[in-house]
Amino acid sequence: MQRGLELMSVSVTSPLLRGKDLLIYSKCLPTEHLNVFEEVAKEKTALAVCMSEEHLDKVGFKLATIIAYVRPSSITILTMDGSPHCTQLHVVAEQAKRIAQADVRIRHLVVERGKLMEVSSQAVYLSRHLSKIEELLRDSKKNL
Repeated sequence: MQRGLELMSVSVTSPLLRGKDLLIYSKCLPTEHLNVFEEVAKEKTALAVCMSEEHLDKVGFKLATIIAYVRPSSITILTMDGSPHCTQLHVVAEQAKRIAQADVRIRHLVVERGKLMEVSSQAVYLSRHLSKIEELLRDSKKNL
């Protein structure tokens, strides 16, 4: 596990990234849930970012460029659940993959009350579409 790197400070052509399994995580997460962070970060190159400090356009462009230039083996996104800023990181990772037209696997993980949970790319997609979420909620009420 490579630690101490900031996503926005690392070169997009760094050999530390080329072909590696990347972990892009909320900068605050290790402070709150160090054990979860350490478990997920094993064997990965970890890159910290705070979506409260960075604009999603800058982060998205950086991720798309990393995906296109160094072709990571995989990308894991790890954030706190319930944070609107953290949700942006999941959304922008999926968008960066589309922009780079890459086949890289993106895994989405969130921490809720100290528990680690995997979230599907479909859930990330839905987080951008409130009308679709509303339809799902209406349908689930009909089935009750």
